[in-house]
Amino acid sequence: MPFIPHTEEEIKRMLDTIGVDSIDDLFDEIPPELISSRLADVPERMSEMEVTRYIKQMAQQDGTPLCFAGAGSYEHHIPAAVWQLATRGELYTAYTPYQPEVSQGTLQVIYEYQTMMAKLTGMEVSNASLYDGASALAEAVLMAVRVNRKSKSKTILIPDTLNPTYREVAYNIVHNQNITLKSIAMDVTTGTIDRDSLAEFADDDITAVVIPQPNYFGLFEDADALTQWAHDKNALAIAVVNPISLALLKAPGEWAENGADICIGEGQPLGVPMSSGGPYFGFLTCKKALVRQAPGRIVGRTTDLDGKVAYALTYQTREQHIRRAKATSNICTNQGLMVTAATIYMALLGNVGLKKVATACLNNTESFKQKLKTVDGIELLFDGAGFHEFVIRVDGNAETIIEKMAAKNIVCGYNISEQFPQLGQVILLCATETKTEADLDFFVDNLKACL
Repeated sequence: MPFIPHTEEEIKRMLDTIGVDSIDDLFDEIPPELISSRLADVPERMSEMEVTRYIKQMAQQDGTPLCFAGAGSYEHHIPAAVWQLATRGELYTAYTPYQPEVSQGTLQVIYEYQTMMAKLTGMEVSNASLYDGASALAEAVLMAVRVNRKSKSKTILIPDTLNPTYREVAYNIVHNQNITLKSIAMDVTTGTIDRDSLAEFADDDITAVVIPQPNYFGLFEDADALTQWAHDKNALAIAVVNPISLALLKAPGEWAENGADICIGEGQPLGVPMSSGGPYFGFLTCKKALVRQAPGRIVGRTTDLDGKVAYALTYQTREQHIRRAKATSNICTNQGLMVTAATIYMALLGNVGLKKVATACLNNTESFKQKLKTVDGIELLFDGAGFHEFVIRVDGNAETIIEKMAAKNIVCGYNISEQFPQLGQVILLCATETKTEADLDFFVDNLKACL
């Protein structure tokens, strides 16, 4: 976006029209103690050449370390064509399609995205994205409460094996709406849901059950049994999935006898770079019977008066459009650019490509585990099957080891010791298709040195 300066004369004319003496008067409601006179670490002015050099120097501080961290954000190979196309002007700047007659391109991209996500998750309907996976879970919880009107308790069961960030975000969004989130205990020997702990909810009124697949530790839960347990309790089953893993795993729409009711997750693995935490996008798919309570928007395909294929927003229950406070969503925009990139990514790879990526992740993870078994001073926790993450317990302080590995230009997983103190000093490691045998050997050799 170009910088458009205003002359002193233009500024004075604007202020005179508004009826104030200075620009500062426009912000007089801000307490003085909150106002910073200047940014201490930002130079007052630079030439274009100086700014370019300064920004490059700042960027180089991040470096390009070998990354073995996951925990919800994953390094995958992104074909060059994805962002070459996504950053074309007509796609990069596309805005909310309020006028379908001039937004056919945007609408078609969203429609294709919905189709792909519905097929990938085995569900009947997909919305047009949410902010990220964590907020998508909160939206799914709110949706479940609206849908399951037979349940009066507004109680959602969330397992301790779910990503802790998802649990925290969901709690922050829903707890003031008289919704109760109850934990399902984890079996510390298997790293999966403690099935025996479900007995304590046998007589409870449960609105929905959240089922992560794979879970936070990369392990596979018994999704069929958990979904059936939820349905036997007249509760909804909310699936939380990794989209890449679905190229190999049974789709949530096929879990148990009738499938999960709602499926959500983080779309970042589908062609979106890690980018220091964002922007990402959340996806939400569901059964067609529940579509009236789905948040966000849905694009439909039809024909125009000339018989040509046309696209339009067929569903948009935002508070701006309908029912105000009773709207099913206050999402004011879908993550359009990220969704465009994901759609291009899925179209380029196709079914076969996604399966190859997922298979490479599985193979790398198994190879990584075998190599780490030769390292003294660590222990591989949990021996169940999983996707591309696993947990190691270390002798000594996990954070110290991570810092030592960082000095060797390696991002050594994610320290989850504070999140799961019952496991001891533990690190969550990840190996996607981007890792080679040489990368794995390099990690192991350096870890031995650090230990």
